[in-house]
Amino acid sequence: MNRRRTNKKMAHRLAKASLLAAIFLPMPSQAASSAWVTSPGGAFRLVASQPRPDGSIPAILEVKLEPGWKTYWRDPGASGIPPQITFDPSGGVALEAIRFPAPKTFSEGPGRYVGYDSSVAFPLVLKRVSDEKDLAVRASVFLGVCEEICIPVQGTLDLTLKSGDFDNPLDGARIEKAIASLPEAPSDDFRITKSAFDEEAGIIRLDLRLPQDAGKPEIFLAGPAGFSFGPPVVADRGGAERRVDVPVKLSGKDRKIAGKPIALTVRAGDRSMETTLAFD
Repeated sequence: MNRRRTNKKMAHRLAKASLLAAIFLPMPSQAASSAWVTSPGGAFRLVASQPRPDGSIPAILEVKLEPGWKTYWRDPGASGIPPQITFDPSGGVALEAIRFPAPKTFSEGPGRYVGYDSSVAFPLVLKRVSDEKDLAVRASVFLGVCEEICIPVQGTLDLTLKSGDFDNPLDGARIEKAIASLPEAPSDDFRITKSAFDEEAGIIRLDLRLPQDAGKPEIFLAGPAGFSFGPPVVADRGGAERRVDVPVKLSGKDRKIAGKPIALTVRAGDRSMETTLAFD
């Protein structure tokens, strides 16, 4: 009899604890995702988390692609449109940077271009610039998608970040996964050991240290306006050290490479690395 009473009391306490947990556990909020904007070949939307104490706002531009469709990297190459996103300043949010996972190269020769052939998320570096409790975020997106030819698509994305709301765990996981997919920083076994610009030949020469058994790397460069890069030529030799020559063409009035940052991304096996080149 005493055992039955004990079991009843325990069940009552567990039920009460579960009720309290249900009341005080964070409830998912959909406010961190905009509606999808559909386009030929896919759709895109904005996903954002609550502002951090330092004012930063974790966010991504998520692009969903249908099979057979592609979209573009920061420097698409001979053709294509890089993703562009601008924020309405009245929403209290400023864009500081858009970041890119390692892309792929498609086709060869003059028609070569760089991008993605599956759904992709671009992490955004956002900053809160308003003292308003709630942020009504509005972003204008312009990007290119292609199946046989490049199609420009654009749309406006709206979401509200309400002060005190909890983040949707699924949205947070999407943001974390996108950030984890970005290229790593240079390390002892994966880095540029030497870089130089041969002005007479119009070639950037790189000495690259690769991870063990990485195979032949893919090289991607992006520079300021007026810079264009030809297909990288990777020396066909084994081992961890590789020589890479990249043709570069400078157009416009300012044809000097000195002091201008060039973003370099290297894909080697299942790893990728990103760094910035600068020449004197």
